[in-house]
Amino acid sequence: MTVRLLVGLGNPGIEYHDTRHNAGVWFLEQWAQTQGLAWAYESRFQGRLAKVSLPVSGWLLCPETYMNRSGQSVGALMRFYRLQPDEILVIHDELDLPPGVVRLKSGGGSGGHNGLKDIIAHVGTQDFWRLRVGIGHPGKGNDVAGFVLKRPGLPEMNAIQEALIASHRVMPLIWKGQFQVAMGQLHAHNPSP
Repeated sequence: MTVRLLVGLGNPGIEYHDTRHNAGVWFLEQWAQTQGLAWAYESRFQGRLAKVSLPVSGWLLCPETYMNRSGQSVGALMRFYRLQPDEILVIHDELDLPPGVVRLKSGGGSGGHNGLKDIIAHVGTQDFWRLRVGIGHPGKGNDVAGFVLKRPGLPEMNAIQEALIASHRVMPLIWKGQFQVAMGQLHAHNPSP
């Protein structure tokens, strides 16, 4: 099975763009730019969409619904194009990984991530791909909301950007459905803890 939809999670608006919660949006915007892709807002999917055709036709989607309603956007596009859950890759920020670490996986719970929770609810299954971009953890659970809605410091941001670039390099493998090879290359990039 190949991926036909990449979803970059984040919150819309300039005030949120540079915050940790938007790591998925950063990934897609940067990758789309390297591919010369153009974005257009699609009201029926409540998000920004870009069309891609390598090696199969597919889409990039940045929901504009705010994080906790991301599933509305993903579910609408999935139903319209009759996509299967295992054709979807969701790129999102991950508190449980340090900055600079990125992991590719299939399935699993939401881990408390509101965007993933809503996608699971609207897609009807947990069985879609995820690219988890490490942003680190503030240390205390009650600090999480403020932490994800702040900008990372320069050392963190540099580490996150390196991880995004490493992830961009494996995109041809992901589009071809060569997930195990992509995982090996991606996880080899990750710095030692």
